Amino acid sequence: MTILNRAAAVAWVLAANSLLPAQNAPLQDKSTKQVSVNQDSLTIQDFAKRVDAYVKLRKLAQAGLSVPKSGSSAAEVKQYQASLAQNIRAARTQPKPGDVFSPPIAQLFRKVIATPFRSGDGGNIRASLRHAEPVRDLKLDVNGEYPQVAALQSTPPTLLSDLPKLPAELEYRIVGRELVLLDSAANLIVDLLPDALPASQSGR
Repeated sequence: MTILNRAAAVAWVLAANSLLPAQNAPLQDKSTKQVSVNQDSLTIQDFAKRVDAYVKLRKLAQAGLSVPKSGSSAAEVKQYQASLAQNIRAARTQPKPGDVFSPPIAQLFRKVIATPFRSGDGGNIRASLRHAEPVRDLKLDVNGEYPQVAALQSTPPTLLSDLPKLPAELEYRIVGRELVLLDSAANLIVDLLPDALPASQSGR
């Protein structure tokens, strides 16, 4: 399934969830909610296009590199990681926060992430974040390397389950209250979303 198809599926789920409670609402309320759902769908499609654009750039940066195999040494893996990151940086001129997490995408992601904190899973999510070797106080930069001296905090599946699915090259990570879009093979920070977790409910 392509990124756009996955985005469409997520948009459909959001639309269905948003419309269910509106069945007995006044017609005007239904119309307002439909507009909101349509806007969310367009925002998710925009996110998918931005992710696809990065993946295409990444594939060009990867061309010519020898991808490590299962039996490769740690030194070979490290060399590949460094070479891939260097090529991506060379191709990705003047990157900045918001290149992927644009303001509308950031707003939608914060809303989606906040939802499970208000559900019955909220307590479990906060407890999981507290016990998952939380990573804090790191200086992170777009296009920068994720500090390997720090553990990658595991992310409770429930917390990010409603966010758009990512291609294999990318993953979501939590650092304090920030959401990090990470290229794991290159150990490269693609984008950052500050204050992604609600301050009053993040367990911090």
